[in-house]
Amino acid sequence: MNRRERLMAALRGEPVDRPPVSFYEIDGSQDIAGRDPFNIYSHPSWKPLIDLARAKTDRIVRRYVPFKNAPADPLAELSRTESHIDGHGNRLTTNTIRAGKRILTSRLRRDPDVNTIWTLEHLLKDTEDVKAWLDLPEPVLGGEPDVDVILDIEKQLGGDGIAMIDTGDPLCAAADLFEMGQFTIMAMTEPELFRRIMDRFARHYWFQTEAIARALPGRLWRICGPEYASEPYLPPRLFNEYVVAYDKPMVDSIQRNGGFARIHCHGRLKSVLDHIAATGCVGLDPIEPPPQGDVELIYVREHYGRQMTLFGNLEASDIENLETGRFQQKVMKAIREGTAGEGRGFVLMPSACPYGRVLSGLAMRNYEKIVEMIEKL
Repeated sequence: MNRRERLMAALRGEPVDRPPVSFYEIDGSQDIAGRDPFNIYSHPSWKPLIDLARAKTDRIVRRYVPFKNAPADPLAELSRTESHIDGHGNRLTTNTIRAGKRILTSRLRRDPDVNTIWTLEHLLKDTEDVKAWLDLPEPVLGGEPDVDVILDIEKQLGGDGIAMIDTGDPLCAAADLFEMGQFTIMAMTEPELFRRIMDRFARHYWFQTEAIARALPGRLWRICGPEYASEPYLPPRLFNEYVVAYDKPMVDSIQRNGGFARIHCHGRLKSVLDHIAATGCVGLDPIEPPPQGDVELIYVREHYGRQMTLFGNLEASDIENLETGRFQQKVMKAIREGTAGEGRGFVLMPSACPYGRVLSGLAMRNYEKIVEMIEKL
């Protein structure tokens, strides 16, 4: 059974020779030679891990699918982006949109030694900003998916793995417009106004998901955003309103075309697992173990494993901080619980990956331990 066959069998709930193993973001496709100062993977400490992922893991290479030949964006004339490098080597980006009499502004920072983008200022600050943003012209739906993004990856992978289509959802897009505290206040106290924001994004996501699912049937997808509606951010009752109502149409499009929809949700899951199942998804990640999460993998396997292939549940911070002997016990527990009893499938996988420029020797040893233990099976 090659690596692609193993992954597809796990997605379909068919027997496998051993559980697949993925390093999540580290999939073997990282550019270790690029000279971009913001490419942390160019540091020599990353090469052994990227080589290990390429040679030994069941590779899941995630990609966003862009659209080509799309209609002109009516916001282009109202928007402006400026970017510069500051005295510390950080890239600072300012985005502005002219919305009637208001100028909406967001500011971002990218540090050269940290693989993330920090939002220094969010686009929408108050209700008047929201109303001005809602009055902006909507982008026209149209164009077609650039399927070569996925087909090229699949050609490169051959039997070594699969491509995964990556997408946000309406909640992810809406929440990202606000500072976290402002988002939770808006979502809880002004649900009608917040749903107007989500409805606007939903038209875009539903159209593009259906188009991509038709053009690229049978693929694994990852849908990001549901965690914004989990505790402690929002009460569980709002998960149904802000996730199920908006993500189920995406899941339906994906799976009507033979694909596999995987919901991505960090943190506290127990109170929203029924809602996640109600989307109809057939995959869930990363199922973080306590104390980062609030539910054990064995519970999720027992109650939801017949519907969903489970991806997890090694905590990224344990990879970086736990002595290898203790980390080995965590790996053993994840394998045991992820394969217990009956279930659709299980993929051993961390919740994320280190994001600093230098990968520690301890983290490298723990990644090697993951592969060593899964190969023993």
